Parts: sequence; C-alpha cells; structure tokens
Amino acid sequence: MLITEDKHFIFDKPRNENFVYKTKYGITVMQCIGYKVLKTILRKKASNDKKYYVSICGIFKDEALYLKEWIEYHKKAGVDHIYLYNNNSTDNYLTVIKPYLEERYVDLIDWPQNQAQMEAYHDCFNRFRNETSWLGFIDIDEFIVPIENKSVKEYFKEHAYEQSILIYWKMFGSNDLIHRDTKRPVTKDFTSCWYKYDDIGKCFINTEFEISNKQRILHHMLWTKRGVFNMPPVNCCGKICPRDWYNPVDRDVFPIQINHYVLKSYDEYMSKVNKSDVMFTQNPKGEEHFRRHDKPSTSTDFTISKFLEK
Repeated sequence: MLITEDKHFIFDKPRNENFVYKTKYGITVMQCIGYKVLKTILRKKASNDKKYYVSICGIFKDEALYLKEWIEYHKKAGVDHIYLYNNNSTDNYLTVIKPYLEERYVDLIDWPQNQAQMEAYHDCFNRFRNETSWLGFIDIDEFIVPIENKSVKEYFKEHAYEQSILIYWKMFGSNDLIHRDTKRPVTKDFTSCWYKYDDIGKCFINTEFEISNKQRILHHMLWTKRGVFNMPPVNCCGKICPRDWYNPVDRDVFPIQINHYVLKSYDEYMSKVNKSDVMFTQNPKGEEHFRRHDKPSTSTDFTISKFLEK
C-alpha cells in the first residue's frame, strides 16, 4: 500500500511500506546508532573566529524582481552574509543588489556555466569556507524562518557542534491568485501553506568539516566528511538522517523552517516554467505540478511576519 504522509510530513514521493521498506527502515535505525557514536567522536564546534558566523549561498537567473525582498529579509532574520552567483541574468539584477555590494553584505560571483547549480555550491564552499562558520545553500524563493530563536544566527549558535543540519520546507501555495502585483512582497501575499511539512528541505554545513562526495545533490542531503569518515546530516530536531526518506522527529513544532514559495501566483509560476533556469534547460514542471503542490495548501502560516515590516 502506498503511503503519502505521516504525522508530520507529506512525502515528496509516496512510499510502499512493504517488507523491503520495513527491512531497510530497521537497518537504518541500527545504522543511526553507529552514526551517533561516530558523531560524538568526530564532533567539532563551529568556529567563532571567522569573519561571518552564518552565511547563505544562492544562485539566480533573471530573478531581479525578487532579490531585494529576499536579501532584506535574511538581513533582518540574522544571516551575517550572502554569496550570490549570477547565472547569465539579463534583467536589472545589478541595480537591485548594488547597495548590498557597496555595504559588503553581498558578494557577487558571475557563474556563466549553464545548469551548473551544484558546481556553484561546491565553488562557494571551497572559496569562502574560511570566512564563514556555517554555510547554507538555498534558492531565491526560500526564506529561513527561526521559530524558537530570535534569529537564524542564534539557532546555529545553539547547534554549534553539529556537522550539517537539514531544515525542512514549509510549502506555500498560490493563495488562489492568478495574477498579482509583483511589486508587493511575496512573504505577505502568500500565507496559505501545506498542512504538514514537506519531507525535503535544505542543508547548512559546519565549515570545519569537508563536503563528502557521497551524494551529488548536496543541498537536500548534505553528507560531511572528516578524515576517512562520512557523516549524514542531522535534521533541525537533532535526529540523524542517513536516508532522504528517513526523517525522525520527536516534536510537533519544529524550531526552524524554510518557507518555500514554490508557486506564487499562477502567472508567475507559468512564467518560471516556460524558461530555462539554473537547473533546467527546459523546465519539466507544468500545470499538473502546480495543482499537485497547491492542493495541500489548506493551512496558513504567519510565523515569518515577526521579521516583516508592519
């Protein structure tokens, strides 16, 4: 029987909880015991001596419309610095980010390679790991929202000994908007969201560790390496997650989340999928994807409002 959700998550991919799955699950539970011991032995505190404590890396293509809100939000939410990779944009992105370049809140790197998002992330880590203690990899439609802490920085200060941390997506819908005044903030116009978390998210890495080559798509499930040992991430609830389908949690309210405004209005969504981006030459997502992601948006979430202008 295919299972599409559990108590806390809507699954990105339905699961067949048959004998094979249950066997793999049991093996994973046993592996986590070993990883927990290894984690204790290899743990290393994130440095307090680097230029920045927590930074984010984002790659964009023709997203000038959304950059200012995204940068301003994370500045208020307690992110120390942003590394932005420009992937052949032709809009007025430079005009938008110029003030942040001048105040040195943003570093801009031109990245002309097509569909090379993972390569950009690796470049960012290798180039800037010595100046930031934590580095996260997120998109321009993703906003990090601390729930139990006053800031993003405070959350990571409290988890300084973790190797990498997976923060789950809270998926936001279209609010039944076909058209929208795009001069208005995304974070205010879209408050309808899934009634549970997505079981996918994005990762931050403690830069005292290396990035493991265990997985190519590093931002969803970022394994780290120290010496010859590979370590899976922990999730935002502190539980080890060696599989992308294994997401143990022991609480109903998560301490931090990533608001993922994956759809926005119908017009904005269709405009996005009808052009190439940093990942796809031809975006495979269409109207079915829109409907499937909008349908579970039967709840609302205003947590982000504490960082927004009144």
